Amino acid sequence: MKIGIISDSHDHLDNIRKAMDLFKKENIGYLIHCGDFVAPFTLPLFSQLGVPFLGVFGNNDGEKLLLRERAKEFGEIKVQPAFLEIEGKRLVIMHEPALQSALAKSGEFDAVFVGHTHKPEISEGKCLIINPGEACGWLTGKATVAILDLATMSTRLLEL
Repeated sequence: MKIGIISDSHDHLDNIRKAMDLFKKENIGYLIHCGDFVAPFTLPLFSQLGVPFLGVFGNNDGEKLLLRERAKEFGEIKVQPAFLEIEGKRLVIMHEPALQSALAKSGEFDAVFVGHTHKPEISEGKCLIINPGEACGWLTGKATVAILDLATMSTRLLEL
């Protein structure tokens, strides 16, 4: 199964649409959002894939109650860290990366997904650390997402 990983979409509807189109073409089976959706009006775009969805709140997500309520229609948004097991792989999803190294070194997880920095990062090792960068492209001028193939534990960073 392939997992689509997105973060820091910051209400950029055009880039969210591009990301969902890309994920659809890649035939992802699960969608992860590492926080900073910002407004609830963006959530219907994430539901269009028709795959399981899990997100975490970021520091810019102000309308948490409505975000959580709208997400219930197709998935879930949790307070970080969120834990998930898919196909025997143990995953943790966060927004802020403060604990990423400690979680990766703990031996408890196969991959740690983070956001917040707006900078893409893929650190390979016993535990992957994956930051898909910013989907919005507001800070760096480069909008990116990532795809993790659980069968091979290989990650690709893709520009929108």
